[in-house]
Amino acid sequence: MAIKWKIDPGHSEIQFKVKHLMITTVTGYFKSFDLEVETETDDFNTAKRIEFTADIDSIDTNNAQRDTHLKSNDFFNAEQHPQLKFVGKKYEGNGDEVTLHGDLTIR
Repeated sequence: MAIKWKIDPGHSEIQFKVKHLMITTVTGYFKSFDLEVETETDDFNTAKRIEFTADIDSIDTNNAQRDTHLKSNDFFNAEQHPQLKFVGKKYEGNGDEVTLHGDLTIR
């Protein structure tokens, strides 16, 4: 019997860091996201389905002008592509080290 896991957004965050002009690093978050994992046992090494989504309109880099630009057609095009999605294809775990292979769809 499969076990379904769902992230608790109240106790989780999705953060990213990007080099800006090779001078500084911008840290941002997606405030609205979802993650579901399906496993055969309570061990994630048996994961058979991993799906993550984030709402582009929820992006926050602590700079409203930059966030608006990121949502525009120059980057994410949130109007046409409101979510980014990652589908995990292969989970490899070894102690504290994990590699997750999959497909990331941004637009």
